[in-house]
Amino acid sequence: MGQEQIANDAERSSPFPIEEVRAQFPALAEPFLYFDNAAGAQIPQRVLDAVTHHLLHSNVQRGGRYPKSEAVDRVIAEARAKVALLLNAADPEEVAFGMNATSFIRTISLAIGQSLPPQRNEIVVTDLDHDANVATWLALRDMGARIVFWRMRDDYRLHVEDLVPLLSERTRLVACTAVSHALGTLVDITSVAAAAHAVGAEMFVDCVHYTPHALVDVQAWGCDYLVCSGYKAFSPHMGFLWGRREKLRSLPTFREDFIPDEPPYKIEAGTFIYENVAGMAAAVDYLGWLGGKLLLPGASANPRAKIEAAMAGIAGYERRLSAALLEALRGCDAVIYGTQEVEERVPTISFNVNGMAPADVTAAMAAKGIGIRDGHMYAPRLMGRLGLAMDSGAVRASLVHYNRLDEVEHFSEVLRSLIARQ
Repeated sequence: MGQEQIANDAERSSPFPIEEVRAQFPALAEPFLYFDNAAGAQIPQRVLDAVTHHLLHSNVQRGGRYPKSEAVDRVIAEARAKVALLLNAADPEEVAFGMNATSFIRTISLAIGQSLPPQRNEIVVTDLDHDANVATWLALRDMGARIVFWRMRDDYRLHVEDLVPLLSERTRLVACTAVSHALGTLVDITSVAAAAHAVGAEMFVDCVHYTPHALVDVQAWGCDYLVCSGYKAFSPHMGFLWGRREKLRSLPTFREDFIPDEPPYKIEAGTFIYENVAGMAAAVDYLGWLGGKLLLPGASANPRAKIEAAMAGIAGYERRLSAALLEALRGCDAVIYGTQEVEERVPTISFNVNGMAPADVTAAMAAKGIGIRDGHMYAPRLMGRLGLAMDSGAVRASLVHYNRLDEVEHFSEVLRSLIARQ
């Protein structure tokens, strides 16, 4: 059964518990409408508690022989297991922790650049992605890489049939996002990975914006590497990388001499922020809690099944948010960038309002207690495709599963009133 069917079944059998969800997030008690989740989501109370507990009781370096240090070792091991569960990874040691997705993209790109044979030196990137997953690969041109662009069509989507002619025995890797952080457009990662593997290439996924919205399954997708930053996935600021064990083992990475040349240790340069890793583990626990409330009667209640139920429920509910937000923007005669098919997107929508600069729209909405964002969204090539200037860009409203439909209605009313005064 596909995730779309699971989401539909979950939506019919168990209404999404929006008020219980919101009660988990203390920041949502503030009188402020937060529609800037693509820049970072709020955290549940249990995540805050996990961070605080670590700082109070285990704020020491790992690897010692005393109880507090041993507790840090346990926190890291448990967090690897929980993130592996979230990703459906085969082995927790395929998960490495660090600062953010961008630093991990650079780590992997440098390792690939150092081992780039002339006969297989082509890297495929897209004009839909965040620049972190473009410029990082472009930097390999000095190391002999040839960059090939896979371009989105005018329907704001990447089509795999456009990718296939770009691939050959010279292709080393395809790097793309699972969903656009700017347009909310979903990408068929399973088909991309299959196309890359058909020519002997690898597949690298930027999953930063996808993880809070839908189920990640690295085994089903068939990708080779995946990066995420926890701050969008209801965690504090931290990052993690997943890679197939044999792939990570073969990469040349920087490490101090005493660090084993084995994943995940060879990927984790220096000391990362242990308390935020504890927070990420608690964010996975939160999703398990939500999944427990959404499980179908008689369904398995194992930990992965709870994650699947949570993400199916989130996806189904967020389709309603996407539909409402798109309708609101159409009602304001906004120029919408991105597909308007809710099955093909998440509730992250960039738009512009005729007669108003993007910065003026966001400032006026902020004055009314609504947080949205304007600018180039760190995607210069995408802005070029949209015909937008880097110094102005677009307005972006981005929702997650703790947002409510009545918030969308209020957003619509305020935006219409701003437009009426122009």
